[in-house]
Amino acid sequence: MDDELQIPKERTPFARTVKLGIAFALVLVVGFVGGMSVSAAGGTKLLSSIPLIGDGLDATPSTDANFEDFWKVWNALGNRFVETHASSTIPDTKGKMWGAIQGLTASYGDPYTVFFPPTQAKAFQEEVTGNFGGIGAELGESKDNILTIIAPLKGSPAEKAGLRAGDLVIAIDGKSTEGLSTDAAVSKIRGTVGTVVKLTIVRDQKTQDISVTRDTIQVPTIENSYDAKTGVYYIALYQFTETSGAQFGKAFKEFQASGSKKLILDLRGDPGGYLDQATLIAGYFLPKGQTVVTEDYKGKQENIVHKSPGQGGLPAGTQIAVLIDQGSASASEILAGALQDTHTATLIGTRSFGKGSVQELIDVDGGSLKITVARWLTPNGRSISDGGLTADIKADRTAADAAAGKDPQKDRAVQFLTTGK
Repeated sequence: MDDELQIPKERTPFARTVKLGIAFALVLVVGFVGGMSVSAAGGTKLLSSIPLIGDGLDATPSTDANFEDFWKVWNALGNRFVETHASSTIPDTKGKMWGAIQGLTASYGDPYTVFFPPTQAKAFQEEVTGNFGGIGAELGESKDNILTIIAPLKGSPAEKAGLRAGDLVIAIDGKSTEGLSTDAAVSKIRGTVGTVVKLTIVRDQKTQDISVTRDTIQVPTIENSYDAKTGVYYIALYQFTETSGAQFGKAFKEFQASGSKKLILDLRGDPGGYLDQATLIAGYFLPKGQTVVTEDYKGKQENIVHKSPGQGGLPAGTQIAVLIDQGSASASEILAGALQDTHTATLIGTRSFGKGSVQELIDVDGGSLKITVARWLTPNGRSISDGGLTADIKADRTAADAAAGKDPQKDRAVQFLTTGK
């Protein structure tokens, strides 16, 4: 979402502590989005509820800011502005303050740092905690600040309608998305189950309209299988939910029982989720105490290091290939980055999304400030938000491949595991 909302320590979603990042167009919103953080008092889970932490903010006026120009504009608008047919309702004093705060927040140029006035804050909270109709895709922003489909969830309305990771969304229901924040776009895409939203997208430099029927989103988690012919075991993680660790544990036991020592871990199109689940899954591959990821606060508070629980069980001599693509974000990048840095696995595919920041959601007199407070660092100190992860072996899968049921990336992983090349 880059990133994450933080929640309580005992339930840290992937992306934060909440750790929230990119927004789920489910849309799920949020950004998975990446991550956000809520205080330990909250005690909630990312996908079902994200409580606001208390204010506790310093209201001391800054001595290095001269507000003379601000008051000049405030007074000029109050004394000279004349309503016309093109004008919206003139805000009251509080509304003007909310507008000023929104402008200040936007001036930081971070798509994940956003201020919601009370009405929008309430709507955001209801979207995150309530039942909703969406399309089942994660929405973020490209490096050029263009709304982008990060990953459609497996079996979702978005996937069935033909949306793909990397699609640039330039209009929603015929209205341009230029200047539209991720959160605002998510609100426009989500709606009543059974209704249709039309997205105008750019793919391979060609523009097309894709209509998607909103539905209640059921989030898939995992799939696993064994190919006796090649001896390769396959586990795909579609999202890091609160039960992903337990489900992965079951699949891992089946992998052990198969006798295979060749494993493909497919994280393509996985937008992330709970950080504690990514750390738990890393424990099957990394020794106890090994750093999985670090929340880097750049000196503004003590960094938080998340370490492997080290439950182990990986058969000696196992070769591991991890599949990534532009739809691999957040928690999936944390897991893949840890396995790459420790030389535990070989990454195959294309560059990952690069969703590597942590957000906090702070209550401000009924409004909500979602602010980036940290970045994710891999064990070797690489910032995930600086362009994502680079695959050790590059392999593409085109739209034509997908339409034809071909998977060159998975084929390349099988080739690597069976031949070593």
